[in-house]
Amino acid sequence: MPILRLLALLGILPAFAAEPLRIATFRADVTPPIGSPLCCDGGVKPAAKIVDPLSARGVILFLSPKPVVLAAVDWTGISNEGWDEWRAELAKAAGTDADHVTVNTLHQHDAPEYDPAADRLLESVGLGGRLYNRAFARLALERTAAAVRAAARNPLPVTHLGLGQAKVEKVASSRRVLGPDGKVKYSRMSSSTNPEARAAPEGVVDPYVRAVSFWRGTQPLAVITYYATHPQSYYGEGGVSADFVGMARALREKDQPGVAFIHFNGAGGNVAAGKYNDGSPEVRPVLARRLAAGMKAAFGSTVRTPIHAGDAGWRVLPVLLPPSKSLEDQDRLRKLMADESQKQRLRLRTSHDLNWVLRCQAKHRIPLFLLTLGPAAVLYMPGELFVEYQLAAQQMRPGRFVAMAAYGDYGPGYVGTRISYTQGGYETGPVSRTDPGVEDVLMGAMRRLLEPGR
Repeated sequence: MPILRLLALLGILPAFAAEPLRIATFRADVTPPIGSPLCCDGGVKPAAKIVDPLSARGVILFLSPKPVVLAAVDWTGISNEGWDEWRAELAKAAGTDADHVTVNTLHQHDAPEYDPAADRLLESVGLGGRLYNRAFARLALERTAAAVRAAARNPLPVTHLGLGQAKVEKVASSRRVLGPDGKVKYSRMSSSTNPEARAAPEGVVDPYVRAVSFWRGTQPLAVITYYATHPQSYYGEGGVSADFVGMARALREKDQPGVAFIHFNGAGGNVAAGKYNDGSPEVRPVLARRLAAGMKAAFGSTVRTPIHAGDAGWRVLPVLLPPSKSLEDQDRLRKLMADESQKQRLRLRTSHDLNWVLRCQAKHRIPLFLLTLGPAAVLYMPGELFVEYQLAAQQMRPGRFVAMAAYGDYGPGYVGTRISYTQGGYETGPVSRTDPGVEDVLMGAMRRLLEPGR
């Protein structure tokens, strides 16, 4: 008998500890209409066709004292005030508060992004509505909140927790190939046709997909997977798609109908499929099948253990991330955003930069979350984190099941390690809005969250 349950029966702990864990799953369509802006600050074509639909899906865990909502959205990013807005609306729908809600995107590029405060800044220079479809963004959030509200009325009891992991073959590779001088020699992005770059080793990746499953008896109710990589095969022509991660998820749904499959993108800021992807459309289903095979193997390796409500926990730790020193001159950013001689993509990106630095100046803190489920720990983190953060978290609890979802608040952009800012490369250039000291902040916060007994 689990110790928490025994103590509850003896009256040493509240009876809740021995109560069954209850969950509910939800899903909503968040596919943008034709003509909507997509990703990359206007750097890709607007939505011209729907290749496959986008979804917001997740699970509600009915914990004490408040329910927890885990939401995964097939969008490029949800940033700053927009992330706060999504968490507040889903919290209201689930009967909880925003500190018990995480919203993480999967970061597909033929998909929308959402940053309403940046949009208001652009409104002042005649570019309002260029970042995203305003009416649709509101509708998507309303649909998701409605799905959460409906799900919360029908929770299901869980008897067992399942944990498993498996290697994914020939998908993830480091985007940053270093030369003999320790500097980035090749930026091996989501796709590559450079023979030398593709011949280079995979580099630092986390090759494992991890699966957390919830069971009622011998019946799986929901499977949540975590895998760290940029999810792009090809993009930029206006074909709205959940890309190969969405296709892999759909393959798993076909394998096991009736089970809710939810996928989170791990710390894949400096990881992509570039070694194994030449950018041709034919490669997308190949990558999808490889990821789906890993997901299936992770589920197949699952070890099931009994679980009760008292075996689950939720921790929150707000952090203040240091902004990049390149963003200190706000007047320069405002002038750049207003300069009609500049490319529109740069002006749009600058609105994100200015919005982020204004929030940092206001001492806005981003909450980091830790979900504990028996022996498992899952971190929910902001930005495009480098995979080193995920690997470090695992080392903080050696021999234990540790998973990570990144791409929570997308406001910080790329978040590198201290040394990476000395190595050059795309990810630690203007697309990173944080200072190298961000490593100390996040590593310290992860240690505090993962500290046993907290």
